[in-house]
Amino acid sequence: MDFADWEPVYTAILDDFGFDRAGDERARDLLGDLTTEFDLSRLVFTGGTVAVVGGGPLPSEELARVHRADRVVAVAHAAEICRREDIPIDLVVTDLDTDPERAVVLTQGTPVAVAAHGDNIPALEAFVPKMTQRNVLGTTQANPIGHLLNVGGFTDGDRAAFIADHCGAKSLIFPGWDFDDPDVNPIKRRKLAWAERLLRWLEQRRNERFAVLDGRRAAIDTTVIPD
Repeated sequence: MDFADWEPVYTAILDDFGFDRAGDERARDLLGDLTTEFDLSRLVFTGGTVAVVGGGPLPSEELARVHRADRVVAVAHAAEICRREDIPIDLVVTDLDTDPERAVVLTQGTPVAVAAHGDNIPALEAFVPKMTQRNVLGTTQANPIGHLLNVGGFTDGDRAAFIADHCGAKSLIFPGWDFDDPDVNPIKRRKLAWAERLLRWLEQRRNERFAVLDGRRAAIDTTVIPD
């Protein structure tokens, strides 16, 4: 994903939520200062099925799908469940909005992709310096600079999918995803709508059909997604 391809979508997200691009850039610069370059060769997923594990329910049949996958990329909510189930995790994806202390602990042995955005500067300052730096992959949704990565994605879940794609996944599955969670607040619901749009874009880019979008594609607003 070139930033030139991502920027129109990013701009639409900023406009939709009223987010400040300058705030994202300040967070990006801070995360760049707090981290070192991550060795992406550690995340070569070529030829495999990658389970992108969301923060929704993981009943036994969903856990079985995760177990069968060749690689596992989990959002922060799902990482602890995977660990309890003895499922090896290749990468955790988080913006430190929930349980940042757990993310610190995870970096002792697991790569963690940390996202910088304008609202999480205090969390970056508080927790990134405590992390094991060789296991921190710094990411941004703004124009990437230095060693920071931007391969697309907005929420932790869809950003995890874009990272898996970037690392060569042959196919993607999405256990633990729930776009219709009735308990989320209005802002989170809008973010889930964007996650749907971005996954639709990703499957088009990959020429792949994600089962998690079955029955939903016709209702997804793709007017801001490039052809």
